[in-house]
Amino acid sequence: MGTRRHGLIRARKAAGYTQETLAIELGLDTTTVGQWERGKSEPLPYKRPKLAKALGVTSRGLEELLAEGAAVVSRPSADYETWADDLDRVAVCLGRQEFDLAKLLLDRWTGRLVPSGDDRGLYLYGRSLRLLGDLRQDQGVLTGPMSARQSYGRAMAVFRELGADRRVAQLELQLAVLDEMGGNHEPAAEQYRQLATDTRLDARDRTRAQLWVGTALSKAGRNADAITFIKPAIRQFEALEEPQDWSVAFQKLALAHRGDGDLSQAGVAFQVALDHRPGDAPMQRVRLDTAHGHLLLSDPATADSGLKLLEGAAATSTQYGMMHQLQAISGIRRAYERQA
Repeated sequence: MGTRRHGLIRARKAAGYTQETLAIELGLDTTTVGQWERGKSEPLPYKRPKLAKALGVTSRGLEELLAEGAAVVSRPSADYETWADDLDRVAVCLGRQEFDLAKLLLDRWTGRLVPSGDDRGLYLYGRSLRLLGDLRQDQGVLTGPMSARQSYGRAMAVFRELGADRRVAQLELQLAVLDEMGGNHEPAAEQYRQLATDTRLDARDRTRAQLWVGTALSKAGRNADAITFIKPAIRQFEALEEPQDWSVAFQKLALAHRGDGDLSQAGVAFQVALDHRPGDAPMQRVRLDTAHGHLLLSDPATADSGLKLLEGAAATSTQYGMMHQLQAISGIRRAYERQA
């Protein structure tokens, strides 16, 4: 079975070219474009600006299209079962923050060439890229080469080619998360707001988007507005019977009340989260302890306990390589020290 470069084929067709007419436009042999798309060769550097112009993309966009092609060799169907099993194992590893093993499993599949015309292989490849993005996000590698944003973008291109609208929308949601993590709170809130009513997503993902509108607004200092999004999300998670999301939403509500100056309501909300812990995975512990420590710093009588919780959360973040969480904890500590 042959191979192809998904991004180049898609971009060429969108620009209205056949392989032959694009080759003519670039002054190349008519077989050259086909070789690029089959992964047999790549455009030489001096040809890339003209290729980007013909395809209607930026130079960076062209590099991303070329990067998509470094995909997966055609495999017998029996190997697809192994591939799917490995991805299930990756999901479990990510839940435990076992990043090294997750990366090892993903590397078995993401460095090869994707089979042409093979929807199952493409789907597994797209899912692999999505999980690689999740891994990078948990590690705090948000932008640049080998980042969560790059992996999500490549996965989105695959799922668009497959017409998998729900998967595309889920990746749009993850890209909004990266914006929020990068400090772009207002733009992230607007993206979440749109996705909260997007019928491509299921009820749980739409409710998560609504909750995250509140999270982003709270980080932007608009805590009263944030509460108006978080409370309905809590009710919806209860109706959907999603206990982990429900518990996390109470953490978010507590922090929004804290930001709004209502420490009494913040304490009530956080007690619910403590009584219904979402799980004991390292990431879950760190997020809960970070939120709890942040809340305790609001009262001089409990500030020492809050600092100890943050110290423990920082140690766990370092142990498991959760750099974004460590940065968030450092930011909370610095803010407290400035106010003290």
